[in-house]
Amino acid sequence: MPVRLPPLNALRAFEIAARHLSFKLAAEELSVTPTAISHQIRGLEDDLGVPLFRRLTRALELTPEGEAMLPKLREAMSAITASVETVRAMRPVSRLSVVAPPSFASRWLVPRLQGFAETHPQVELHLASATRAIDGVEAGGLGIDPPAPRAEGAQLWIRFGSGRYPGYRSELLVEPEYTAVCSPALLRAKLPLREPADLRRRTLIYDDTVPDTRERPTWSEWLAAAGVAGIRTAGLHFGDSGLAIAAALDGLGIALLSKPLVAAEVAAGRLVVPFAISVRRRFAYYLVTQDAVPDALPTAAFRAWLLDEVRRDAALVGMRHA
Repeated sequence: MPVRLPPLNALRAFEIAARHLSFKLAAEELSVTPTAISHQIRGLEDDLGVPLFRRLTRALELTPEGEAMLPKLREAMSAITASVETVRAMRPVSRLSVVAPPSFASRWLVPRLQGFAETHPQVELHLASATRAIDGVEAGGLGIDPPAPRAEGAQLWIRFGSGRYPGYRSELLVEPEYTAVCSPALLRAKLPLREPADLRRRTLIYDDTVPDTRERPTWSEWLAAAGVAGIRTAGLHFGDSGLAIAAALDGLGIALLSKPLVAAEVAAGRLVVPFAISVRRRFAYYLVTQDAVPDALPTAAFRAWLLDEVRRDAALVGMRHA
């Protein structure tokens, strides 16, 4: 006749509580409440028909029955853990190739990838950055309909553009707002920067990453939104968002940049947002997959993780200004 074993969760709770001689520490290790641990231990004791702990005023002690059960149970738990890890190590590794715009890849995606790697160790991720992940690059900025997002071996694209890619599934990720950012040192400089009109005394920095000039945010738009006229809008132009961010960090001037790309710098205090004014453009970031394989693993795993990161990233909603 087979032996009926107690629930595995209860046995695990006992082993951990016995190791710490504390329900509180066992609860912390298992990310549950001390009350839950107490209930599991009480249920195990009822199942076995013997007490396993002496519950003192400020301490726990094992009973002789608990002392007798602990060594073999600890061996069993170690054996279970080893067998599970052995099987997990045998899982086939799945390769996933992702292509993204350079600045989005380096400034937004890479800092978050540790979470994906930890939760999906079976996925071998290959991330490439490419300017061709921006609409208009292939056509020199003159194309009306962007080309289909193809790359050698790539299963998934993050593309910055209109979102219209016939034959592909396109999902909106981020609609960036563009705001003025600068080094905090500029706020402490002799020339004041208390209102948008004070920008007439500063160098304006442009991010010209988007080839289509109709889709680039401009200082003229931002100043109009701020209700300021008569400011000369000539300045420094950079063909890469990373260079424009570096120029702002070095205090070369005030940059008009995408909030998601500078959110980490603002949060760390390396850049500040002097005015709560922003503008939008039509282009946005889209997750693009082939219609034939949108739900295939590991594409589905990366998609689910990425959409979750977007949903819970408060930096995409807004940023505190100085």
